[in-house]
Amino acid sequence: MKIVLSIFTVLFCIGINAQLPKDLDFVAPFHEGLAPVQKGNEWAFIDDVGHIVINFRDDLYWNKDTEETYDDVRSVHYPKFSNGRCIVQKMVDEIPVFGFIDTEGNLVIEHQFLNVRPFENGMTTGIIFEKVHRGKNEFNLDIYEYKFHEILMDVDGNILEFLNRRYNIQMTKKRYKIPPIWSKMLNNKLIAVKKDKNWEIKKLDL
Repeated sequence: MKIVLSIFTVLFCIGINAQLPKDLDFVAPFHEGLAPVQKGNEWAFIDDVGHIVINFRDDLYWNKDTEETYDDVRSVHYPKFSNGRCIVQKMVDEIPVFGFIDTEGNLVIEHQFLNVRPFENGMTTGIIFEKVHRGKNEFNLDIYEYKFHEILMDVDGNILEFLNRRYNIQMTKKRYKIPPIWSKMLNNKLIAVKKDKNWEIKKLDL
């Protein structure tokens, strides 16, 4: 019994005296029980007692140049969780591509978005792409075709609806611009979708 109590006391003291993060460049507000902290170009997440629960990493997405007019991934001023998901980024052929991690830091939605919004009411809208190999040309160079879709997705990565086929997205670094999202979640029953220059309201039958 004394051994058990001794072990408990040691663990308790370690927990109390565990060193909290310091020498940080920025500390952002809590969202869903976790707060992001920045050191250089890396971010981590701490819980409500200051312990690091997701260690420092350089793929957590944030946009230091965000503006109020942005209504997509560029609106994310610092990493944060929404519906238990946080946006992460990696570069594919020098193009930023986005996915999502869970609150344990695991990648749960693959990097497939060229633009995406944080989750809300268990859903998000964004633009996914597919790179299809079509063979080789006369110079023996690989030929690829890109397909783009604007979709509605749930937090488990399931595509709930294809909203628009997207065209004319340039997938070369010099010509690439983040494509705008042409849909808006109004609530958990309605979505607005822009087609050509007009908007239409659609009922979600999920």
